[in-house]
Amino acid sequence: MRKFILGFALGIIVVLLGMFVYVRFGFADPRADIPVGALETELAMPALDAAVDRRAPEVQNPIQPTEDNLLSGMKIYQANCASCHGDIQHPEGVLANALYPRSPQFIKDAPDMPENQNFYIVQHGIRLSGMPAWKDALSANQIWQVTTFLSHLDKLPPSVSEEWKNAAGATSNPSAPGAGNKKGHAGMKM
Repeated sequence: MRKFILGFALGIIVVLLGMFVYVRFGFADPRADIPVGALETELAMPALDAAVDRRAPEVQNPIQPTEDNLLSGMKIYQANCASCHGDIQHPEGVLANALYPRSPQFIKDAPDMPENQNFYIVQHGIRLSGMPAWKDALSANQIWQVTTFLSHLDKLPPSVSEEWKNAAGATSNPSAPGAGNKKGHAGMKM
């Protein structure tokens, strides 16, 4: 039995050492424009869900889903989130494929976490993903407004949906046909 335990422990050490060498010495591909591997998806997403579930305070959303609050949340989302997560006119966020892992596309797959967890993610961001922490740029009230908006994507009042279509239509989509001549930061072609 002792040899079995020693062999098992040694096997774990060898696997961990192999993982360390693989990452530390550059064998892991650093590119953001490649698909996420199956192993990473199977390990990282459940780990992220569990970590957020463990850390997000159990608080109730203080923002009621009134038309005004949903409209405010939509404007915050359109200004800060749509380029990565998509909007009503551009279901594929223009930066989605530039991030690793790819950002969730909320028009196709609305957030299904409890509101306290979505608030926590918006407030604190997600490490190594491109999702920034918004706590220094948005007030708690604004974060709750965008959280409320996200929770009601599939049941927005017609007036909010119409306003969103107008706001999204005014937003430039660099991946749209004919948009390839726009110059971005430092003269880079977008």
